Amino acid sequence: MDDLTSLPLSDLALAIRARKVSSVEATGAFLDRIARLGPTLHAYITVDREGALAAAAALDREAAAGTWRGPLHGVPLAHKDLCLIPGLPTSCGTRTPDYFVGAPPCTAVARLVAAGALTLGKLNMTELALGPFGDNAHHGDVQNPWRIGHVSGGSSSGSGAAVAAGLAAGALGTDTGGSIRLPAAACGVVGLKPTYGRVSRAGVMPLSWSYDHVGPLAHTVRDAALMLGVIAGVDPLDATTSRQPVPDYVAALDGPVAGLRVGVAGGFYADGLDPAVTAALAEAVRVLGAAGARVEPVAVPDPGPIVAACSNVMVRAESAVIHARILKERPGELQPAVRDRMAPGLTVSATEYLQGQRLRAQLTREFIDAVFSRVDVVVTPTIPEPAPALAHVKAGATADVIGRMGRFSRLTRPFNALGVPALSLPCGAAADGRPLAMQLVGRPFDEATLLRLGSAYEQATTWHRRRPALG
Repeated sequence: MDDLTSLPLSDLALAIRARKVSSVEATGAFLDRIARLGPTLHAYITVDREGALAAAAALDREAAAGTWRGPLHGVPLAHKDLCLIPGLPTSCGTRTPDYFVGAPPCTAVARLVAAGALTLGKLNMTELALGPFGDNAHHGDVQNPWRIGHVSGGSSSGSGAAVAAGLAAGALGTDTGGSIRLPAAACGVVGLKPTYGRVSRAGVMPLSWSYDHVGPLAHTVRDAALMLGVIAGVDPLDATTSRQPVPDYVAALDGPVAGLRVGVAGGFYADGLDPAVTAALAEAVRVLGAAGARVEPVAVPDPGPIVAACSNVMVRAESAVIHARILKERPGELQPAVRDRMAPGLTVSATEYLQGQRLRAQLTREFIDAVFSRVDVVVTPTIPEPAPALAHVKAGATADVIGRMGRFSRLTRPFNALGVPALSLPCGAAADGRPLAMQLVGRPFDEATLLRLGSAYEQATTWHRRRPALG
């Protein structure tokens, strides 16, 4: 077979089911690649070689006996290091190996394991999930597989880099302001932030209770649909999960896109973009139209108020409460940009927080009514520029670094406040090969439409087939 580590997750699962390859063979291939590329990319914090091979052998024995756990039987995955997995430390990107303890195991990981997946290890991330670049002073800056020395996106940096580099067939990430979509975009893979409440966050160290989302990163839209179908659904351990039925996301991929109303967001979402991003998005929109979608400009409310008055206030306050102990007792352990972004949350008043909560609800209703009464899907870029150099984004005073963070994540953050689903998928490349991406945004709990449109785009293009030349 072709290199097992470059296969889409869904193809690898089918190959294992057809007995063309064993789970032990696939797992060994990924572990060997991790050993070879890990020192360069810094995508992993913990690699569970013995545990992964033992799990793969057990899954192969089950397959030989005719027992198949589910659609991911034998597939090696890895997960962001704020998912609590029994037997493995959870540092949350800090220098403390067991920073997150005492919670139940991560429901999303448990559901993937129940569907037959195994875990290769825990993936690197921005410290405490607070940053869009993937830099980490404790575990090494995650490198962009397409161009070493450039950002991998964050905070699920290891998840994006590991999938892109063939160090895992798929991965879980979390997204508070773009932390699934940014690494997906920077690393040239698919990343899905589901609707708030679609996927359980039990067993996942929070950054912000009201903004966090858990979702998949993978090579293709089909892979993301497969993973979402496994992890979605109500969970008694997470009171915020919805009881809305979980559709068959994979089956929905084959539905027609003809007549879908796709709105191209202008204004804020079109201003200040790198010319390569503007050109790639225009071509992607043309392809969507050629596939049968009804493409038209759409006026999207200015996200300034919802970011300034809601996101900045609420996320800072919640993160400061969640991480109050390290922030107050051991602030010197934190990277300066992480500490300085979180510390203002300690001074947010109850009045400010409640006003932000009220305004968020109002603006969310207004956005959904104004936009999704006219279109089914909104399309924007995911990142405003190709992944910049790490040396550049880390240079200068902490205030300068924080300013660059805000600019790099400005196109993704509004949709966390709104709680609507958003899918990032590769749609082009800069002259030097760094990936570019578009973001499809939909109605609450309408991930199926985003995935269907994204799949149609993939069928008409080849960007999802690109792999970085790492050897």
